[in-house]
Amino acid sequence: MRFVLEWEAGLETVTELCGRYGISRKTGYKILGRWQQEQAAGLQDHSRAPLRHPNQMPDEVERAVLELRRVHSRWGPRKLRRWLQSHEPGRRWPAASTIGELLARAGLAHARRRRRKAPPYNQPFAAAHAANQVWCMDFKGWFRTADGERIDPLTLSDAYSRYLLRCQAVNDCGTEAVRAICEAAFREYGMPRALRTDNGAPFAARGVAGLSRLSLWWMKLGIVPERIKAGHPEQNGRHERMHRTLKAETATPPAANRRQQQRAFDRFRREYNEERPHEALDMDTPAHSYMPSPRAYPGRIPEPEYDSSWLVRRVYPHGQFFWRGDDIFLGKALAGERIGLQAVDDRYWRLYFAQVPIAYLDEVKKKIMETLPRAETAPEGGGPMEISNCEIPTVPPHDGDCGVEKTRQKR
Repeated sequence: MRFVLEWEAGLETVTELCGRYGISRKTGYKILGRWQQEQAAGLQDHSRAPLRHPNQMPDEVERAVLELRRVHSRWGPRKLRRWLQSHEPGRRWPAASTIGELLARAGLAHARRRRRKAPPYNQPFAAAHAANQVWCMDFKGWFRTADGERIDPLTLSDAYSRYLLRCQAVNDCGTEAVRAICEAAFREYGMPRALRTDNGAPFAARGVAGLSRLSLWWMKLGIVPERIKAGHPEQNGRHERMHRTLKAETATPPAANRRQQQRAFDRFRREYNEERPHEALDMDTPAHSYMPSPRAYPGRIPEPEYDSSWLVRRVYPHGQFFWRGDDIFLGKALAGERIGLQAVDDRYWRLYFAQVPIAYLDEVKKKIMETLPRAETAPEGGGPMEISNCEIPTVPPHDGDCGVEKTRQKR
């Protein structure tokens, strides 16, 4: 300030004043220039940082990132960057960490509550090495629209590619409604090898092997029903994670009515399959990783066929079948169906439905059992259907060498 006041007095030149104050003429002229532009505020210390960093994000890039974030408020930096790269590959886009810092500065980043995670369970996903090996189906938890109507979304996805095959609000959660949605998906995409669900209705029942009318229909089509263990939703974690995104995008808050809610589901399904990058797919989209199944849905549902060496019985309408003078109760879900019996030894028989073992018959006690007693040894070909283990059961061979003769040869 004294330097400026003495210069304004005009008694000394700038060179003389700079020599007396021990500063260079460049610094002196800079001080005088700031004084003329900003008065006293210009004499304060200024930041020495450059006005623009050479690696600073261009304004048009910042605007593109922020506009995309406002459209997809649930997408993180990696998904935003991948989408921008796929739609404008010629432009140089910043790293995901830089995009995250930009979102934080713009107030568009929201800290997530830390969630306690269970240890990963890899067994259910071991078979999903390609599309259509395993499909996942479940009911998303119900909620009500703004007009008070209850919405029960039924979802169906491919475990490998995460492709969302169906997302539909149903009026009825029974067998017929679920079967109609499955039929539509089978006609459009073909059939999977296995279909994974939980243990609730209509996917499972309380009868033998937990079979329901719906799962029996799947087995006739050559689809193995897989069921996760009770209380372990992490065994179907890919599908459950999709449900979390579905709720955030379409039901927070819910739509005004059922029709608008279904439109929100349809928009989400298109965006989820075709636009939203997935980290598990190397930031690719499910639509790019999925292809329809070569197993076409048949025009006529085939009846189960069994090996010529087996005995075949028809289950009566009340759930029992006739066995050597007695009625053996098996389950009402199998009413009207044909089952096959393969001899294990002189006392026990293994029961099959559509080439899948479901139980054992004790011929002496005339009793149905889930497993053989420990003292008995089952022949090769696998035991009854272990759906709760989430593994595709072993299908017995059709060469006529199974059963008693194969056991004797092994012994």
